[in-house]
Amino acid sequence: MSSPQRAAFLAEGRRWFAGTLRAHAAAVRIAGRSVWPVFDLLLRIWLAQSFLSSAVVQMMHAGPPWAPPPGGFAALMGPLVHSGWGRTLEFGSATALAGGFLTQLAALTLLLVALATTATPTSDAQLLIYALLGWYGLGGAGPLSLDWALGGLASSALTLAKPALRAADWLRSVIVPLYQLALRAWIAIALALGSAGGALALGGALFPRGLAPGDSAPHLGPVLSLTASVFLLTGTATRYVAVALFLLMSFSVMMDPEHAAHFYWILALTLIVLRGPGSWSVDALIERGLRRSYPELDGKPAFSLEGLPRVVIVGAGFGGLTCAKALCDARVAVTLIDRANHHLFQPLLYQVATASLSPGDIAAPIRPLFRDAFNVNILCATVTGVDSQRRLVEAGATQVPYDYLVLASGATHGYFGKDEWQGFAPGLKRLEDATEIRRRVLTAFEKAELTQDEAERCALLTFLVVGGGPTGVELAGALAELARLGMHKDFRHFDPAAARVVLVQSAPRLLPSFPEALSTIAQRSLEQLGVEVHTGRRVEMIDAAGVSVSGERIPARTVLWAAGVVASPAARWLGTASDRAGRVIVEPDLSVRGFSNVFAIGDTAACMGWSGREVPGLAPAAKQGGSYVAHAIRARTMGRPAAGPFQYRHRGSLATIGRKSAVADFGAIRLWGPAAWWLWGVVHVGLLVGVRNRIATMVNWFWSYLTFKSAIRLITGDDVSGQEAPGRRRPDVRVSGHPEEGRPEPERMGEK
Repeated sequence: MSSPQRAAFLAEGRRWFAGTLRAHAAAVRIAGRSVWPVFDLLLRIWLAQSFLSSAVVQMMHAGPPWAPPPGGFAALMGPLVHSGWGRTLEFGSATALAGGFLTQLAALTLLLVALATTATPTSDAQLLIYALLGWYGLGGAGPLSLDWALGGLASSALTLAKPALRAADWLRSVIVPLYQLALRAWIAIALALGSAGGALALGGALFPRGLAPGDSAPHLGPVLSLTASVFLLTGTATRYVAVALFLLMSFSVMMDPEHAAHFYWILALTLIVLRGPGSWSVDALIERGLRRSYPELDGKPAFSLEGLPRVVIVGAGFGGLTCAKALCDARVAVTLIDRANHHLFQPLLYQVATASLSPGDIAAPIRPLFRDAFNVNILCATVTGVDSQRRLVEAGATQVPYDYLVLASGATHGYFGKDEWQGFAPGLKRLEDATEIRRRVLTAFEKAELTQDEAERCALLTFLVVGGGPTGVELAGALAELARLGMHKDFRHFDPAAARVVLVQSAPRLLPSFPEALSTIAQRSLEQLGVEVHTGRRVEMIDAAGVSVSGERIPARTVLWAAGVVASPAARWLGTASDRAGRVIVEPDLSVRGFSNVFAIGDTAACMGWSGREVPGLAPAAKQGGSYVAHAIRARTMGRPAAGPFQYRHRGSLATIGRKSAVADFGAIRLWGPAAWWLWGVVHVGLLVGVRNRIATMVNWFWSYLTFKSAIRLITGDDVSGQEAPGRRRPDVRVSGHPEEGRPEPERMGEK
């Protein structure tokens, strides 16, 4: 093996190992951020409920004073605990623990109550309850608690707030790691006791069985028990050992559900899995060493960026974002340029336009996505040209040098040479487009409420959608549902259900790339919603008063364009060949003809990588192209042979028509109706970037599904009585070539 090959092999091995470590860290981080808060809340409620019920029962049944067994802590504290004040204190502490208010004080109080009720522990379950209460007495509650909500009191004017919160923080930072060590050692002793026949194998009679839950401990056999004990005691592979014990105890619960201690074992082991072994452990030492050897785990440079190949990616859509993510750990310096500071999920733009979703639900800021990628630089700028001779990307006065250039600049609306229609019929490609359409649609209803002229009201309540592709079909269906179901009781001078929604398609049928049977189903579903579908008819004129369609004049104050797209001016930047829609013609490896170090992907590229057919303008196609180009660049920089030509793998096409109605084409499998609608929802939620966006979208959909209402019917921008602002015309790039030759809107599972 030559030196370059050996270096490449070692670099690839390091990359693979670092990726494994990152995956492990990500899993732990996700568990800590999502699972732990919920588990913490449920565990606090579970611990509190037994004390609450006990306090209530004792309050309701006043009887003779409780007589604690003589001697010990119970004899000292028992009368106080079982007095009226003691029962009130127990009830209040249990309530505070459940709500996470003054959690540490409440848990310590309940621990004293538990210790005072018995002279000695009578069961393993009690011992484990003591251990869990001790955790909360020192560590406090998680994020879903009042303590976290009131954390800002440290900077308030309250006299005792700052010292109390500082004391709680000190307990968490200093004492909790020691408690984690003690908890691990205690469970390790219980494991050994469970297999040692009554006394700890390592300590003999020094540690009697009654001080550890050895009777209910998992029985693994002497060798496995001793091994697990040593691993837990030293904090080595702690989470994995705890997971194994968790699974074993879960099986024990299924076999013997009456054994209460088994359930508390599961709770204690889950606590170790989620919170880890603490800083006093071999795992913590190994982690610190790995972070020194692999600084990229902390988002720090693992190597100098000086002299590395420079990769510039233009566009943070599906393709550009996928390409940048795939190069995060490669030895290249990546610059991602986009005119917006967010990644937009375009397939759901129509739901923002029809007031079903908020703009923030389908957009995610770009910079946080690459917070831990030290070799990725983000620039928010508009690219104005490319100097291929000097290898510079021009963004106004800024010039960004490159060694490899990836053009993923997407597409914009195509008006077939009638650019003057743009001011009257906005398209749908950006958040600004969606909010502008929402403004026009909602303003039309408001103006219809104001006017006394019935003809004007009819024109205001006529919504005409040009284009019968997926976006046109989805827009028309959503508009019909908004009028008929979303605001049927909101107006007093007219019935919103009287709104007229017209869909005009120049092709003989809707959804031309779908099978004809599905197109027929889609049209029938739209007509059932009340949409007027006109196929085989062309738009001849659009102005402020309405639309001329094949000689017929339709008065419509709101016209929406979904008929075609044209590519960005990437071909003009390079001075290279393009197709009729302005897309750059690329080689089989997605490189631009005549530029081996320049690649084009997504809607920017005209590629025949779909078994000899044109690759469609779908989100999956853009993502596959971005991943392919990233691997090609990685291979070149590492001196490895290039992969074969790009081959697009079609996942299928989906389009929704309305509530519980959609069509799906997966080749041999075709779906329609509710099944396709649910599948459409699952796919689109899964493709969204960010957990917050997924949750917010699901909540909004669920609310809309139950109530037929939307809370996002906001009119922003121009006032409701003004004319269309001339500045509303799309301010982005002008496309070179022949705009009148724009291509139809792509059929998609998720469009670019």
